[in-house]
Amino acid sequence: MKDIRNIILALIVMLSSATAADKKPNIIVIFADDLGYKDCGFTGSSFIETPHIDALAKAGMVFENAYAAAGNCAPSRASLLSGKYSPYHGVFAVGSSSRGPVKEMKLVPVENTEYLAPSFVTMAEALKGAGYHTALFGKWHLGKTKETDPLAQGFDIYLDERKENPNKDWGVPDDPKGMFSLTKEALAYVDRQKNEEKPFFLYLAHHAIHSRMEARPETIKKYLKKGYQKQQALYAACTSDFDETVGMIMSYLKETGLDKNTLVVFTSDNGATNQSPQEPLRGNKGAYYEGGIREPFIAYWPGKIKAGTINKTPIINIDLYPTFLALAKGKSTELDGENLWPLFSGQELKTKREAIFWHFPGYLNDPVIRGRDSIFRTRPVSVIRKGDWKLHLYHEEWLTSGGKQKIETNNALELYNLVDDVGERKNLALVNTQKRNELLQDLLDWIERTKAPMPSLIGNTN
Repeated sequence: MKDIRNIILALIVMLSSATAADKKPNIIVIFADDLGYKDCGFTGSSFIETPHIDALAKAGMVFENAYAAAGNCAPSRASLLSGKYSPYHGVFAVGSSSRGPVKEMKLVPVENTEYLAPSFVTMAEALKGAGYHTALFGKWHLGKTKETDPLAQGFDIYLDERKENPNKDWGVPDDPKGMFSLTKEALAYVDRQKNEEKPFFLYLAHHAIHSRMEARPETIKKYLKKGYQKQQALYAACTSDFDETVGMIMSYLKETGLDKNTLVVFTSDNGATNQSPQEPLRGNKGAYYEGGIREPFIAYWPGKIKAGTINKTPIINIDLYPTFLALAKGKSTELDGENLWPLFSGQELKTKREAIFWHFPGYLNDPVIRGRDSIFRTRPVSVIRKGDWKLHLYHEEWLTSGGKQKIETNNALELYNLVDDVGERKNLALVNTQKRNELLQDLLDWIERTKAPMPSLIGNTN
């Protein structure tokens, strides 16, 4: 009898272990708005205090070469949620892709799409199909019609108090940018879901720290006492208040033990505005230099992701969709990203991705710090990062000044080695012509393969 009982107990333990192993993880994405790479303590900020984000970085895996799929909000979010590069969904900007003085534009920009088409199977729809309950708290920014609303795009719950224009003053001193109320609502949702059979996917898309910036009065005073100017103090205070909301999320997960089966990803939609110089990175939000697209990125899951690890593999936010889908054991779909789980678990990517890409066929007004242009944040450009190398192809010079035939003189290309020159200060396009030509061909092949829409010459109706 004793032997039989021991066998039964062993079987129960085995079945319990198998059930635990097969249990799908909860997934939380904490998505900041306009948080630059250099705006956190763990990425080297010298004046903004982010103790909770820094603690998350120490407890998880930090990616030093993580990117947004675009230099500003809407296209980055469209790529995140569709798992596709921008040429496929056509969301290239917020509103118009022709922003700035028209008389200074040498090309006719591609018309922008202001919504994520319902034909795309979103990340939320895919996870819902894999048995997840899905919720969005915060910024959608991808359509306002019934067909393009989050509730029609895979989310079971959608809550955002400021759907129309969140960039105006919120006017609530103890809840700047709605960040604390939004976090509390998200935590109430998690609390309701924690005992449900279904795992949950929470997309917490904050409005902070996007302008117009707000912060709690006491946080602003703290930075003013440090000797910072008013605007600098406001920027730092808004970021510090946002950091506290991250602490709220992590404290809850640890106190409830929910962190044991929850993957948390922390990142941002694009680079910081000019209010926060990103040196040594070049540029800011809207540009396709590193300061506009390189993002803070942390993956956390105790027991699954080794704490205190740093990964230097280049990744991009379209990789999150296939990563989550793999963990959810969902049906595969045609996506542009890579499953990052091998990296999260200390291995290498199963498929060796050679390069990642960006495409912006329009104009964004207002120059960035140390940009190429004194008028625009960016002009039409396509970009490739391959290994340590990065190439910018500027389409005005390419189309108006001879293209490949005049490659040595038209200034259409910029080539940088990011290991030696992360600040993109030394253009090697005329120095390392072999590497330039290699990346250029890869980029042109990608443009052709994706059928990326191109700006046209003024007066050319073809």
